[in-house]
Amino acid sequence: MEISNPFNLLTPTEDNELEPAPQRGLSLFWRTFVLLVLLLICSVWTWTETLHELEAEPRSIQTARQIASLVNLSRAAVMHSDAITRVSLFKTMKDQEHVVIVPREPKDIAEPLDIEHLGQYVSDELKRQLGPNTLVASRVNNVEGLWIGFTIDKDHYWLQTNRDRFDQPAGRIWLIWLASAAALSLTGAAFIARLINRPLKDLSYAASRIREGDFEASVLNETVNTNEIRAVNVGFNRMTQKLAKIEEDRAVMLAGISHDLRTPLARLRLETELSVPDEQARAGMAIDIEQLDAIIDKFLDYARPGNNIQLVPVSLNNTVQACVTNMRKRNDVVFKIAMEAHLLALADAVELQRVITNLLENAVRYGKSIDTGMAEIDISARYQDKQVLLRVRDHGIGVAAEQLKQLTTPFFRGEAARTEAKGTGLGLAIVDKTVSRMGGTFVLTNASSGGLCANIQLQRGIPIQS
Repeated sequence: MEISNPFNLLTPTEDNELEPAPQRGLSLFWRTFVLLVLLLICSVWTWTETLHELEAEPRSIQTARQIASLVNLSRAAVMHSDAITRVSLFKTMKDQEHVVIVPREPKDIAEPLDIEHLGQYVSDELKRQLGPNTLVASRVNNVEGLWIGFTIDKDHYWLQTNRDRFDQPAGRIWLIWLASAAALSLTGAAFIARLINRPLKDLSYAASRIREGDFEASVLNETVNTNEIRAVNVGFNRMTQKLAKIEEDRAVMLAGISHDLRTPLARLRLETELSVPDEQARAGMAIDIEQLDAIIDKFLDYARPGNNIQLVPVSLNNTVQACVTNMRKRNDVVFKIAMEAHLLALADAVELQRVITNLLENAVRYGKSIDTGMAEIDISARYQDKQVLLRVRDHGIGVAAEQLKQLTTPFFRGEAARTEAKGTGLGLAIVDKTVSRMGGTFVLTNASSGGLCANIQLQRGIPIQS
């Protein structure tokens, strides 16, 4: 057996790349939260616009009536005062009421009040109160304000007042109101989203515990107030109880099968050694018994529950080297190892060694070269972000592309050319199941230059600080 170990990092190619990691989207909580926030924003905007439209006309009419009353009072005051008193009256009105009364000249340039928003309501109401010929302007001689033209006898006057009498309320008040509404809306949306998401989150956690074989930690609350959620929780708990019972029965059955099958096999082995005189026949029977014993081991490996797996940082370099060393006695295999140094994978040490051993045995059994009869096995590993990628490749004839996904099915065998050697049909199924239990991914591909590639992706291990 030849072993080379340059520890070179392989360049990623189509032969050694694993399937891309699934894209992660928004969680249900954030989806619900965003949808509720959008709904609340639309509702607040609609409510604000509706309130604005409903409130605009009454407030404009009220403002116009106040201005009309101010014009009438000003007209009456002017009519019943002499010239000296009138000047004093105009000054008092300007200082206290911010109302200016000035004579209206024919050469005055007046700009009509805009008809948008509240202006149209104010203009119409003033004309209704003071007469259809009432002049209403927003600017006279380039002086802004609310200008109302009125007549006393034959004299014409302008009454000027501030436009803020009918303008929108101060922006600060609206800003405070909108900020308060937004804060309450976001808080309410977060609470509702959490209320909706919590039962599903509990269900997801319970399902993950069942996947790990921890049935006791997967019990859901059966006393919740929501009828639908309570029904789901009750059904889930009953299903969990049945699965736990099935798992318990399976463990008992496996223990019984192991004992009941191995006892007669041991007796057959002893009787063969004592009773069969022909040495060649005795050797053949011993090989058959050993194969039966190996098949039982494979069955038990595949059916073994995965709740006893302990994930810790494991040296991938040492594990691969140990598996290769165990095959030193064989003279029909050549290994080429190309790995980064000090690779750590988050895995169970015993299970990881069993996985690699199964892959090597499968490659030796089915991946021998037709020309040389030797099994050339390439082993490579490297880091990729937070993952560790391990690849085991043989140089056999490979497998038909349509059969690749079926190779991890229990008892499935590929093309006849790869199945001349005897096997149980469980090796790759055990690898796939074990890698999945360790939180990894197992993918089979054909190399472009021939041969089967077994690709394993595991989480990267973090060194334990002593």
